[in-house]
Amino acid sequence: MCGIVGYIGNQNATTIVLTGLKKLEYRGYDSAGLAVITNGHIEVRRDAGKLANLELLVQNQPIVGKIGIGHTRWATHGEPSARNAHPHLSTTGEVVVVHNGIVENFIELKEELVQKGIEFQSDTDTETIVHLIDLYMKLGQNLETAVRTTLSRLKGAHGVVVMSTLEKDKIIAARIGNAGGVVLGLGEDENFIASDIPAILEHTRKLVFLESRQMAVVTREGIEISTIEGKKVSPQISSVAWDPVSAEKGEYRHFMQKEIHEQVRALTDTLAGRVDFEEGSIRLPQLNLTAEKAKKIEKIVITACGTASNAGMVGKLLIERIARIPTTCEIASEFRYSDPLVDENTVVLSISQSGETADTLAAMEEARKHGSTTWSIVNAIGSQAMRISDGFISMQTGPEIGVASTKAFTAPLVDLYMLAVLLADLRGTITAKERKALVDDLRLIPELVGECLDREAEVEEVAHYLKEARDMLYLGRGINMPIAYEGALKMKEISYMHAEAYPAGEMKHGPIALVDKEMPVLAICTKDPWYEKMISQIEQAKARGGIVIAVATIGDERVASLVDRVLRVPDAPWMLSPVVTVIPLQILAYHIARLRGLDVDQPRNLAKSVTVE
Repeated sequence: MCGIVGYIGNQNATTIVLTGLKKLEYRGYDSAGLAVITNGHIEVRRDAGKLANLELLVQNQPIVGKIGIGHTRWATHGEPSARNAHPHLSTTGEVVVVHNGIVENFIELKEELVQKGIEFQSDTDTETIVHLIDLYMKLGQNLETAVRTTLSRLKGAHGVVVMSTLEKDKIIAARIGNAGGVVLGLGEDENFIASDIPAILEHTRKLVFLESRQMAVVTREGIEISTIEGKKVSPQISSVAWDPVSAEKGEYRHFMQKEIHEQVRALTDTLAGRVDFEEGSIRLPQLNLTAEKAKKIEKIVITACGTASNAGMVGKLLIERIARIPTTCEIASEFRYSDPLVDENTVVLSISQSGETADTLAAMEEARKHGSTTWSIVNAIGSQAMRISDGFISMQTGPEIGVASTKAFTAPLVDLYMLAVLLADLRGTITAKERKALVDDLRLIPELVGECLDREAEVEEVAHYLKEARDMLYLGRGINMPIAYEGALKMKEISYMHAEAYPAGEMKHGPIALVDKEMPVLAICTKDPWYEKMISQIEQAKARGGIVIAVATIGDERVASLVDRVLRVPDAPWMLSPVVTVIPLQILAYHIARLRGLDVDQPRNLAKSVTVE
């Protein structure tokens, strides 16, 4: 969710970059920085904290130049500090980089570079990128080739912007996967780069959006786009109306579609500052949690509404399985009236995108009356739920405009996983080796979600197949049972289709009476501990003449041979699989609603924040 701005032209790059970063500050505000080429060398200004700190630094130490790049950051590797803030310089001072994403193989790359005598000046994964580019340029490659060579070695999803004093008439920008967008703005004798439109909208309405695995060489005179492999691409220029709301959608038809595609970036950012992949540890400092406090917890109650409660059901399983703490998940509107059995040894954990949901806030007050510790997982910084909690986890997904929640569902799934690992570590219920293995699995998630997003066209085909359906059954077991509930909820919310979810084992206890050729059944049947059981449920539905759509692991021909349509997802560690399996269900609901001509972003009768009982 980090913000990137770049400029090359005849104006002062410092002013344009700082102004652009202000429009993106919500995308990251634990540190900020900028780099400008001036008098033939690169000047960098960086500081921890909000952008105002950087602005003050630049005011006291001015820099002026016609080419520059800047960045606002959520930390993913290394604590939030000036030392770890972007941009990052090469040892020679000749190359500078800003970056969104996680270099999944950075440990291996860092070891290789250290063996070559390179001294790292930060704790970030990004620094490996700038040193690799510098290394290849020393070997005789030009900037463009060095960037291509470097990108070919990176694992994960990335947005990268590079400058060099050796070729100071250009900026190179590249996008791999879905670690956030890269948009180019076209001007007269000047051009702009940003991670999102608002940063450059005041300067131009002619925009070019980089696709995954595309790279742009940006000069004052124009842009040249090619694939990472070097094949030239003709830029598709979009003209955006001078309307901030429309502009925010970028190349997407609806906010919901945009927010679905922002999930790689959102998930990267919810890991930001919390995961140390080298140590294999989790940090959640805003929870104010110590080993002593963790060991006193006898029970956790997760309370939430709607989509957040579906995330809570996944959290229940994760906390019990990893941390071995008895956990329940309660609907907030019911919890507040249930005379709950909670006390000072209970943690009541509330989940809310807005942090202003009336029923959730009332549940938190009820918990407080009983002397319980209150925690919250919240997206909106400074919201009521965050303020009244004893501790909190910020989702760090950025604003969610579409009423039907998407990225604010997957982010708390990861937050709950991290919480479970931290609790287990503090309570001594897992070994250091087990902890490191669980933490290492988190590194896979952004790329796996990106693979799901790359399959949108396949899901859209299934949407065409189902668009006339009136009813659907969603089935799941174990950790993916709540994902069946979430998939059905998304379908109800925006397509107005009657969709119901059940634990798959319950189908034979009533719902199977509904199965016929008019009732599509969607079954989540990935390679997890419940796989064989789900195969049985699919066969039962098919035996009754049902139409079955399966969410299945890529390459699973057994499931494909049994069902009518398949939504394929990459193989994932089973405790993190809900983050992956929900993506095609979000996309399916979106496209069915779109094909029906409905208002996707503002569905009837619903509001983004439910502030009444």
